[in-house]
Amino acid sequence: MASVPVESPAGRAYYAKQSTGVIVAVEPWNFPLYQVVRVFAPNFIVGNPMILKHASICATSAQKFADLTLDAGAPKGALTNLFISYDQVIHDPRVAGVCLTGSERGGAAVAKEAGAALKKSTLELGGNDAFIVLDDADFDEVKKVSPGARLYNAGQVCTSSKRFIVMADKYDDFVENLKNAFSKAKIGDPMDPETVVAPLSSKNAQEKLQKQVDSAIAGGATLVYGNEPINGEGFFFQPTILTNISKDNPVYNQEMFGPVAVVYKVDSEQEAIDLANDSSYGLGNTIFSSNCEHAQAVAEKIETGMSFINSGWTSLPELPFGGVKNSGYGRELSELGFDAFVNQHLVFEPNN
Repeated sequence: MASVPVESPAGRAYYAKQSTGVIVAVEPWNFPLYQVVRVFAPNFIVGNPMILKHASICATSAQKFADLTLDAGAPKGALTNLFISYDQVIHDPRVAGVCLTGSERGGAAVAKEAGAALKKSTLELGGNDAFIVLDDADFDEVKKVSPGARLYNAGQVCTSSKRFIVMADKYDDFVENLKNAFSKAKIGDPMDPETVVAPLSSKNAQEKLQKQVDSAIAGGATLVYGNEPINGEGFFFQPTILTNISKDNPVYNQEMFGPVAVVYKVDSEQEAIDLANDSSYGLGNTIFSSNCEHAQAVAEKIETGMSFINSGWTSLPELPFGGVKNSGYGRELSELGFDAFVNQHLVFEPNN
């Protein structure tokens, strides 16, 4: 591995980045190949073999990825797909760490096992990301970007914009635009390039989301659009818009993993910031403003791992990805992702 010099007047020093051992990857179903690539690639490069424990509903994707790594020329053992429970391997002394992308519940369980075994862990968990529209935003751009920021992958993305926070003077226009876009979004076969909203991943996902929407409405939320059953082959959920969700509403601090947008009206920038931060999650955040310095100043006040200015969320290999609060800890991708499971071994030679 590479060595990195360290300045010290007491002598010559550097730290060598060394592999640490086998990493267990507990990965989700929503991007069943990509999610594995983003943790396997950096660990393969730094020399850490990987055991893959994929989501139970995408077993074929898990084995396909394992087969592809061999076909691409990776040595046997670089990635091993096992149909197991994560707790079967975390305590093995050959395992050095565990990374997980998944739910809060799953993250807490994995972190507990890893902690008991004194193994390092990184967690990328859920999100309830805010999409803040400041008073100096380019509203035409807002109207173009906001529907897709929620509906991509049928809303089954941890960094999807889920809470839209809009200044009072633009609120009605924003809601109307979102309603128009949701009503025109084609629902259907995910293999059809014209489809905007495909089915949810499972019947359990559909039922959970329906219970959340019903609970929100029973708790006083206003149904602006959607929440009607869809006939078709698959577990579809109609794009839905909710407003007037108060702090005591059961879903106020819940992540809804599907095509459901919640829109809030605020009267000031500070109110928008306070609302964005009033969440147990802190994964991503979007800010729209025609003044980049203004947007950056607001971004620095948001309790989150990532902020995106004048765009929906994104995930690129060169950019660190991860959150704070109940959205997890540690980072994937970028140089930080490369260093997640390496030993930064100090080598020091004092001056004579």
